[in-house]
Amino acid sequence: MSTGVIIALIVIVIVIVAVMVVAAVRILRARGGSHGGRGLKHRFGPEYDRAVARHDGDVGAAERELDALVQRHGGLRERPLEPAERERFQARWRAAQEKFVDSPREAVADADHLLAEVAGARGFPDGGEHEEQLAALSVHHANHVHGYRRVHGAAHAAGTGDGRAPGTEDMRTAMVEARALFDDLVGSAPQQPQHQVQAKAQTKDSSRFGRHLPWNFPRHQAKES
Repeated sequence: MSTGVIIALIVIVIVIVAVMVVAAVRILRARGGSHGGRGLKHRFGPEYDRAVARHDGDVGAAERELDALVQRHGGLRERPLEPAERERFQARWRAAQEKFVDSPREAVADADHLLAEVAGARGFPDGGEHEEQLAALSVHHANHVHGYRRVHGAAHAAGTGDGRAPGTEDMRTAMVEARALFDDLVGSAPQQPQHQVQAKAQTKDSSRFGRHLPWNFPRHQAKES
């Protein structure tokens, strides 16, 4: 067999392999839309539904947004807290809860600042970049990040004085939901990625906080501030 024939056969084989690779890539991309969507929904849980709602039901736009978040923050590695750090954060949260009875607005503001600080200590973007911090948290703590969103909104609305300030019960609910994220962030051991622990409840029942007096007090006892 001549050298020219051998070269021709090699070229033909290379072309065939290239065509097969291109075809395989196209098939994977076509299938990736559905698998990617299911993967994003599994990873983001309630945040997936909120993203779809933000985009007025446009699932494709919502998934592109969430995929971009994973690309930007998926590689973030959470830094475990030292025991002393954890104890200090937990003590400050208890103090905020106790303050809620007499000063709910101050308590909500304290909780908002504390969550930003804890997230920063775990390696998330600095609290001064709230939206970026929230975005990163949504990738790794999707089930509970909405509690942070609520308490942050309540803290900032409470000081506007424009008639849109939340009521005591709204602030209490925000605190309870935010506590779920706080518990995730200060856990005694590094947390699994949130998309791997979807069995956790989206919002922990407020009875969990029975050991903290402010969450047992009759609702009418909390003072509007």
